[in-house]
Amino acid sequence: MAKNEKKAADKSAGTDPSDGGDTLKANNTWLYALGAVAAVAITAGVFIWRDSTPSVAAGEKTDPDLSELMKPGPLPDISLGKDDAANTIVEYASMTCPHCAAFHKTVLPELKTKYIDTGQARLILREFPLDQLAAQASMVARCAGPDRYYAMVGALFETQPNWVAEGSEGTQKLLQVAKQAGFTKEKFDQCIGDKALFEKIVETRTRGHETFGVDSTPSFFVNGKRLTGEQTVAAFGALFSGGAKPAADAEGPEPGKAEAPQGQ
Repeated sequence: MAKNEKKAADKSAGTDPSDGGDTLKANNTWLYALGAVAAVAITAGVFIWRDSTPSVAAGEKTDPDLSELMKPGPLPDISLGKDDAANTIVEYASMTCPHCAAFHKTVLPELKTKYIDTGQARLILREFPLDQLAAQASMVARCAGPDRYYAMVGALFETQPNWVAEGSEGTQKLLQVAKQAGFTKEKFDQCIGDKALFEKIVETRTRGHETFGVDSTPSFFVNGKRLTGEQTVAAFGALFSGGAKPAADAEGPEPGKAEAPQGQ
């Protein structure tokens, strides 16, 4: 990642390299806006989060009720994998989060080969934008359509160093990535100017924080069990049920013998 782009990514996401995930730092307004978004405007690129005391205090987190976690939210869940898979991973991610990009580039391919492609697990990605640019990128992924959603997400994470930048520069670079995926400038402008879509993404983020205690990205729930920060395929496999076994031709630690998860 170029120096100026890395700086922009760290600044926008509030990265704390010590915890393996992107968090909202103390003494920063983001600490008080972990998900309660009350006033938003996307005209002329305005993006406003109202400060609010976090709903779930540190040390009070418990695993959410699975039925509540899986209830329909403001936006329809799009699954990577079979809808009837025995195991479900719900991921809350910000598109400008370097740790989220690392998961999608280095962990998800093996997880997909071992468990998702074999019908044993599915992944549901839910939006938790940490900044305006992340919200715009999530909107672009949604505008790509359900059939191209994960391909667009993958392309955005793969090219993240190329488009994460401050202010209008980031939006212009995001447009170039979108164009490579078939967007016209008109479609792109219409997409990131869709107030209804924007507000649903905001609601998804708010629900993630207020109901499920999400305050860093990436955050995962494996069959309702919470995992935060950088993870391994083995860590996911250890929480799978239904006799899940990795594909025979894939290498790696046995599920059930999880490496110590980082960033918790």
